[in-house]
Amino acid sequence: MGLRTKIGAAITVTAALVAVLIGFVVHHRTAVNQLAAARETITARLASAVEDHAAGFDRPHTLVNPGGLPEPLRRAAEERRTATYLDRGGPEPVLWAATRLGDDVIALRRPYHRETRDIKDLDDVLWAAGGLGTAFSGIVGVGLAAFAGRRIDASARTAERIAEGDLTARLRPRGGRDEIARLTVAVNRMADALAARLQAEREVTANIAHELRTPVAGLVAAAALLPPGRPAEMVQERARRVRTLVEDVLEVARLDADAERADTEVRALGDLARRAVAAVAAAAGPGRAPAEVRVLDDRLVETDPRRVERILTNLVTNAFRHGAGPVVAEVDGGVVRVRDGGPGFPPQLLAHGPQRFRTDSGSGLGLGLTIAVGQARVLGAGLAFENPEGGGAQAVLDLREAVRGPVPD
Repeated sequence: MGLRTKIGAAITVTAALVAVLIGFVVHHRTAVNQLAAARETITARLASAVEDHAAGFDRPHTLVNPGGLPEPLRRAAEERRTATYLDRGGPEPVLWAATRLGDDVIALRRPYHRETRDIKDLDDVLWAAGGLGTAFSGIVGVGLAAFAGRRIDASARTAERIAEGDLTARLRPRGGRDEIARLTVAVNRMADALAARLQAEREVTANIAHELRTPVAGLVAAAALLPPGRPAEMVQERARRVRTLVEDVLEVARLDADAERADTEVRALGDLARRAVAAVAAAAGPGRAPAEVRVLDDRLVETDPRRVERILTNLVTNAFRHGAGPVVAEVDGGVVRVRDGGPGFPPQLLAHGPQRFRTDSGSGLGLGLTIAVGQARVLGAGLAFENPEGGGAQAVLDLREAVRGPVPD
């Protein structure tokens, strides 16, 4: 149940309870006043009837020692008290009045059906008015809830866009100083502060990587001049890893700045997958089994081949680094699936996607998948991460919109 429905239901229920309470109070007070007025009237008539009976003249409606007198009223009269009694035991209610004069009990009775009918008519009017009032309150409540709900929903959608990375999303301020207006201002301020902090982080990261690029290149060149041997190989391998890391950071900075554009060519997707797997195998050296490439349905795609190879290289490298063999790159039409036999992607990544400088495996900086996602965005391709049935992790690169036809034989 949404917030708008809850607010509308709360207003409707409150209006219904108020209508019932007011109806009960009006019904009760009217019934009490009617009975009091009727008792006062019949008591006055009884006083006149007693005077007439004492004078030896009985009116037609005067009852002397009646047999059907209600027992509570008879006891009150025998105690020489003037009393009234409303008898509802018969087909129609009857109002009695009685008192004692000497040895006689003088009584009057009158039908009470007119007052009962008036109360019933009043109840009908109260029910109708309460129902109309409740319906009107419900309509007004739903309208107000819908208006407030739209403003809150707009705030929620904008916050979701900001959480997904759209730092340009803002809410349009409205007049007023209510809680929703304050929420609008708070969301916009949060977005401004977040955008400023991320921009500062990106600039610092890019500047650091740029400053490190030249000395790291010199370090790699110097390592290549070391005499052959195991120590030299270790230094050269570490130097290459530092250079790769610096290049990754610079690439992330360029993707963040939207400075990248795709240079498209028409290439066979199967060939791009084979080149990417071969590049991973060459970087890993002879000690590790290469990934397997399965081409089920090869297609020509119009895309930037360098970016596609970079995406697939990062996906295969991530599969080896954080998963387990066998690693398979499967080409099926315009879709490439990279799957491994490891424990699968962590729930955090499946829920929120890759995040730079954050990895759930305890190793790496989380840049490989971040770059893959950024490159896919530049290409206009889809990149999804999932844990398929049977275990392992699977990344799916969707280039079907770039397909231009089958690969000629």
